[in-house]
Amino acid sequence: MADWTDLIAPLLGTAGSVYASNQAANATTNAANQAAQAAQFRPVGVTTRFGKSGFQYDPASGQLIGAGYQVAPDVAAAREGLMGMAGTALGQAQQIQAYQPNVNAQAAGLFNLGAQYVAQSPQAAAQQYMTQQQQLLAPGREQQLAQLTNQQQQQGRLGLATGATTQGYTAGAPGLQATNPQMAALYNARAQQDAQLAAQAQQAGQQQVQFGQGLMTGGLGLSGAGFNLQNQALAPYTNYAQQAINLENQGLNALTQGSALGSAITAGSTNAANIQNQAAQQAAALQLQRNNAIVGGLTDPISQLIGGLTGSTAAKNANYNAVVNPYFQTIGYSNP
Repeated sequence: MADWTDLIAPLLGTAGSVYASNQAANATTNAANQAAQAAQFRPVGVTTRFGKSGFQYDPASGQLIGAGYQVAPDVAAAREGLMGMAGTALGQAQQIQAYQPNVNAQAAGLFNLGAQYVAQSPQAAAQQYMTQQQQLLAPGREQQLAQLTNQQQQQGRLGLATGATTQGYTAGAPGLQATNPQMAALYNARAQQDAQLAAQAQQAGQQQVQFGQGLMTGGLGLSGAGFNLQNQALAPYTNYAQQAINLENQGLNALTQGSALGSAITAGSTNAANIQNQAAQQAAALQLQRNNAIVGGLTDPISQLIGGLTGSTAAKNANYNAVVNPYFQTIGYSNP
């Protein structure tokens, strides 16, 4: 029968080497875990004149689960005061905005009125002006002609006509007819007056178009002025709200600074964690190589059994059939 001392001594040496290697592997694994925890993002709490930051961590995992900031009490009071003023200014701006539909309606009226003037050509407007002026002069002219006719009738000069010529102003042209001097003066004055009216009519037609354009431009300007008034009314609200935001950002700055410091720290911790992780992987590889060398160098059945247990399933079965089963048969045991 085999000597148990011979069997146990190599087994104890092998187990001791494997145990020491496993202890070292566990140490390197723990170091890697600690490095991973060190690489977690951990912002730094910051307190400034305007506020302070705050962070919440999971007590079990130590991971960051919440972040926030709190502005200083006096800054918060100033912020709320500005927001109150902004609310009042916003109400005033809304009141101005309510006038805009009425402004738009009046502006549209001016624009449409101007379009009516512009729709008529300057020539048509001049003819209309001429017609209107002659209609105004017609009653007076009739009375003036009647008075002159009556006067000449009473004086016996109604049929008097002088100034006839046998030659015209050009060769072969008929001569000038005789006329009544007073009647000629009357009609010449009217012709001169009509010529002046015609010149005025042309200017009136042009002025009418310009007047229509002015109405249309005024309508557009009135509508634009309404919107500009809204912008001006909204300006106080915008200013107050922006000032409140500026104060709030001063408090937020504490959170931003804390996050920036945490990022800088995390970057350094990550580098250290990578170094530790690489070292742990190298150590684990060396330990595995050492274990395989120790177990593989042993020839006794128990050591080969240990080597078989550390290999693949096929290797385990082969090792059992080739080494273990015959060994146990030699000491009085059979394969179960």
